[in-house]
Amino acid sequence: MARTVDLNSDLGESFGAWTMGDDDALLGVVTSANVACGFHAGDAVTMLATCRTAAARGVVVGAHVSYRDLAGFGRRAMDLPPAELRAETLYQLSALAGIAHVAGARLGYVKPHGALYNRIVTDAAQARAIAQAVAAFDPSLALLGLASSAIEREAGEAGLRFVREAFVDRAYRADGTLVPRGQPGAVLHGGAGIAERALRLATDGRVVAADGTDIPVAVDSLCVHGDSPGAVAMARAVRRRLDEAGVAVEAFV
Repeated sequence: MARTVDLNSDLGESFGAWTMGDDDALLGVVTSANVACGFHAGDAVTMLATCRTAAARGVVVGAHVSYRDLAGFGRRAMDLPPAELRAETLYQLSALAGIAHVAGARLGYVKPHGALYNRIVTDAAQARAIAQAVAAFDPSLALLGLASSAIEREAGEAGLRFVREAFVDRAYRADGTLVPRGQPGAVLHGGAGIAERALRLATDGRVVAADGTDIPVAVDSLCVHGDSPGAVAMARAVRRRLDEAGVAVEAFV
């Protein structure tokens, strides 16, 4: 049965002379852009350029907030006190919101990145810090994350709209969480297989986990990681397959 789904990607992750991904190409495919806010990747020039292109293409901008971890690309676990995490989230939101405003882009949502994203699936204290920071900054912003998680519950407590995300290029465990990146097979590649996987997620809300279990996955937005090998080709294949199946690809805000 046809439905509507968002297609997002992590963008704006270049830093200085270091280039990550093909933002220009991906911004011609996706409907929402998770823009790095300078803590795990990105810098002022990159943020401004990404927001300007997103605005020109009609792509909604989201704040891709992270632990302060440039060296580890935000993928290292950190035991940050909730009060500090809340303040650092507010700092990142303020930076991107200001740049987006100047660029004429619309800041519509927040998506935590990497180790922080995974931590707040189960850690209620850190999830609460993120939700409270977003609500204090702008309660109209949506919060994008994994379904049936601590962050979904805390978003509800904070009065925020929660948007359920699924990953077309990441392997799942049988419990609906992601296979850690350090494990074999955690990151998926390929075109046709990924596209069919994305279509099934969007229309049936199901995916085959790494152990072969067929599991339910609630989804409002599909993610293609901008730093994945072949990300542009993958995103185009996913978008083409969704279009062919009559699934409307639209931003959730």
